Amino acid sequence: MKIDYGPLETQLGHFFSDRRLLGWALTHVSASSDRSISYERLEFLGDRVLGLIIAHMLFEAFPDQSEGELSRRLAALVRKESCAEAAQIWGVGPYIQLGEGEAQAGGSTKRAILGDVCEAIIGAVYLDGGIDAASKVVEKVFRNRMFSATADLRDGKTALQEWAQARRLPTPQYRLVLRGGPDHAPRFEIAVELPGFESIIGVGGSKRAAEQAAAAAFIKREKIDPQPNEKSVV
Repeated sequence: MKIDYGPLETQLGHFFSDRRLLGWALTHVSASSDRSISYERLEFLGDRVLGLIIAHMLFEAFPDQSEGELSRRLAALVRKESCAEAAQIWGVGPYIQLGEGEAQAGGSTKRAILGDVCEAIIGAVYLDGGIDAASKVVEKVFRNRMFSATADLRDGKTALQEWAQARRLPTPQYRLVLRGGPDHAPRFEIAVELPGFESIIGVGGSKRAAEQAAAAAFIKREKIDPQPNEKSVV
C-alpha cells in the first residue's frame, strides 16, 4: 500500500527527493526483517545532526552564556522528551510502521519510539537535503522551545542524581581530571562516574560549571529523560 507522506512533509517543511529515506525513518525494527531498513541507523545519524544544529542555534542565541550553561540548555532541548514532543507536533504517529506486537502495545504513542523517530527523520532530511535542509526542519520545531523552555531547565547534577536514585544506583561521583588556564580564566575538566557506565568529562570555567557540563553530557549520551520523580523509562 502506497503511503501519502504529503501532509507529514508539509508539517516538516521538507519535501523529500528520495522518499525511501522518510519511509525508513518511520519503520520500527519490529516491522522489518532487515535491520538496515529501519530507523535505527538514521536515528544514530539524526541524533548527531540534531545536537550540532541545536548547539549552533544556542551559540548564536546566547552569546554571553558559559559552556556549562549552554550544555545544560542543549541537554534539555535534545532529551528524549523534547524529541517526542517534536514528533507529536509533526503528527508522525499514524505513519510509523510497527510489527504486530509493538502495534498492539501502542508503540506509535510511546515516548521512546516517538523520540527515536524524530531523530531518524532529522537524519533522513540531512541525507536528502543536507545540513541546510535539516537546520530548517529543526529550527522550525525547536526554536521557540529554545527560549520558552528556559524556566524549565533543571539542574543537570540534580536530574542525574534523581535518575540514579530512582534506579537504586549509587550517587554519581565527580572527579577533577585537570585544572588549567590562567588565574583570571581557569579551565576545569571534571569526569562524572557511575558504576556500570563509562565516565564522561565536562569542561567549564569553574568546578560547578564543569560538573554541570559533565552531568549534561552524561544525560545526553545515555538518552536520559531528566523528568522529576520519573521511575521508569518507556
